Amino acid sequence: MDDQQALSSTTNDISTDPTLDPTTQRKHAAMIERLSNLHQSRVSNKSESKDPSFESTKSFLSLFTNSKQAIESSLAQIQQIPDTSPNLDLKPDLEKISISITDLEKLVAENSYFLPPYEVRSSLKTISDLKQTLDSVSSKLKPRKKFSFKNKPAKKPETANIVTEDAYKNEEHQSSYKVKDSPGFRSIENEVLIKEFKGAEIGEYVLSDLTNCEVRLTGCFRTLFINRLKNCKIYVGPVLGSILIEEVEGCLFVLASHQIRIHHAKGTDFYLRCRSRPIIEQSSGVRFAPYCLCYDGIENDLKESNLYDDTGSWANVDDFQWLRAVQSPNWSILPESQRIDTVRI
Repeated sequence: MDDQQALSSTTNDISTDPTLDPTTQRKHAAMIERLSNLHQSRVSNKSESKDPSFESTKSFLSLFTNSKQAIESSLAQIQQIPDTSPNLDLKPDLEKISISITDLEKLVAENSYFLPPYEVRSSLKTISDLKQTLDSVSSKLKPRKKFSFKNKPAKKPETANIVTEDAYKNEEHQSSYKVKDSPGFRSIENEVLIKEFKGAEIGEYVLSDLTNCEVRLTGCFRTLFINRLKNCKIYVGPVLGSILIEEVEGCLFVLASHQIRIHHAKGTDFYLRCRSRPIIEQSSGVRFAPYCLCYDGIENDLKESNLYDDTGSWANVDDFQWLRAVQSPNWSILPESQRIDTVRI
């Protein structure tokens, strides 16, 4: 029996003791109530004295480890399926695992602002390994089919065409980006590409193999994958999870997300709002400034995504390839005199 239960039991015993007069009962009850309040105060103070960062980190690691082990167990079960079952449809199982990995990635993104840098790197490495294992299992169990694509002559109008996602879906495009089944814009030149996410529409989105394009994504969605862009302007509303960027050159990005990772970027400007520090790897000539996008409803989108407040993280970039104590030469803060004005779309 703990202290609180003992106090409650004592109060009940006194209040029902027929040998005590009503006045004595009231005095004892008042004393027990004061002791109970004092006990609750001590419990509260003890709880508040704990290091919140340590408790949060410990809780995160426990949840992350459990989720990782569940994913590894699911992958192991699929790998044990004999090759003599070629007609077994494993696509739903593989999709569930892919969603679980994405959720794990979102967990890291949403908590990375307080996690120690080592834990962030370790968690991201684990997620990368899980993705590679999933790709390997998928390739082995359901070999990719060979597709043929129409060869269309490159179209270079004097003024860029405006293409919505619905119109884009009716055309055939090819991409070697690993998130093949996710919606998005791929293999396009000299276009203005528009997509609006409405209501509870949340998912992954891909921008891949774009040249001289302007992309406008408004509303909220979960994850954005960007791969092989050149001389593009990308304007994006709040992303609930993470944004992963690879192989971009001569671009301008206006992005808001909980976590932003940038690989192999050259001569590109990033206007960001993020909960955790942006991460760059194998990049050079990249510059950073605060988020500057505006569209109808963006304030509500930012609030729902927990990105309304500018934490200033955009200016604290981690260069994973630069381990010296001095400032990395690969990135810099964009001078105010060279920044663009607020972009309204």
